[in-house]
Amino acid sequence: MASKANPYVGDPRTMEAKKRGYPARSVFKLEEIQKRLQILKPGMRVLDLGAAPGSWSLYASQRVGAAGRVLAIDLQEITQRFEPNVHVVQGDALNIENQTLAEFGPYDAVLSDMAPKTSGIKLRDQAMSFELFERALEVCVSFGRRDRCAFVCKIFMGPDFNQAIEKTRGAFSKAKVVRPEGIRPNSKEVYIVGTGPRFP
Repeated sequence: MASKANPYVGDPRTMEAKKRGYPARSVFKLEEIQKRLQILKPGMRVLDLGAAPGSWSLYASQRVGAAGRVLAIDLQEITQRFEPNVHVVQGDALNIENQTLAEFGPYDAVLSDMAPKTSGIKLRDQAMSFELFERALEVCVSFGRRDRCAFVCKIFMGPDFNQAIEKTRGAFSKAKVVRPEGIRPNSKEVYIVGTGPRFP
């Protein structure tokens, strides 16, 4: 039975993730996006915004290989162990004045699996998710490579969803919406993927 502290304990995907060495089931969402769109390639520099507990950073580090680099940043401490191609920073991932972001960039891919602390009020949660999306996109535009960069960001579907699509299309030549199978049926979350940067 799942504990109240962690509703995913005992969940088959969570158990499979742990078996494969990942701290959370969220890895399967990125894995599916990767299989469908081939976002991550050897040698890339990747920025993982809101990286805790570390599943996406670990997966990305394996895809980019020893020649690539992953910057994992989160306000929370990340205790997951990584190979040397991952640099972990505890701090504000959405502060575009963060010198660490500039130091490790420019990035070939910017990833964000961030979600707000849900309040149970659907419209409020969706609005906060949209705000996180906007800020993640701002970071991507500021620190992504001008000639090639991909953006993968979670968002809760709501009144601002079409605006999020339009903002992505303003920054990238292609914008796709992906709903990985690992997302729970009652969840409103999807991922917006932007490719082909046309940053100012």
